Amino acid sequence: MSVYDFKAAFRTNEDVDLSLFKGKVLLVVNTASKCKFTPQFKGLELLNRKYNSHGFQVLGFPCNQFANQDPADDETIKGFCRKNYGVTFPVFARIDVNGDNAHPLFDFMKDEARGVLWSKRIKWNFTKFLVDHKGNVVRRYAPTTKPSKLIGDIEAQLRKVPF
Repeated sequence: MSVYDFKAAFRTNEDVDLSLFKGKVLLVVNTASKCKFTPQFKGLELLNRKYNSHGFQVLGFPCNQFANQDPADDETIKGFCRKNYGVTFPVFARIDVNGDNAHPLFDFMKDEARGVLWSKRIKWNFTKFLVDHKGNVVRRYAPTTKPSKLIGDIEAQLRKVPF
């Protein structure tokens, strides 16, 4: 099983097969528009622009499970990301990342890369998962980890992508 075996809604009732990103190194992030970490959108977009032509893609998944920090509808969230941070990477429909209604993709990634003290639970917005070009979860990063701190790990994964 890999990340590419899942589907996610891009818009309500419009599933996207994540195998569309097969062969790319991915950074999958649960995001929020009204969080103290929201400015990380800028850094995520910089990573996406810098490495996209080399086989890298950021995927954003808005989540409203943490202090009601992304309560708007999907189109409003996407508009906010574009207008305020110039986001061009895919921002999917809002999901849950914990609990009974957690998206299966996040359940899978939490099993593959646990957090502090081996915890599966996502603690807050902007938890990041690095996925290799084969769809394997390589590493999980805390919300406090700035996107610029991921450059070495991203470049290491990109060097492994066959041409």
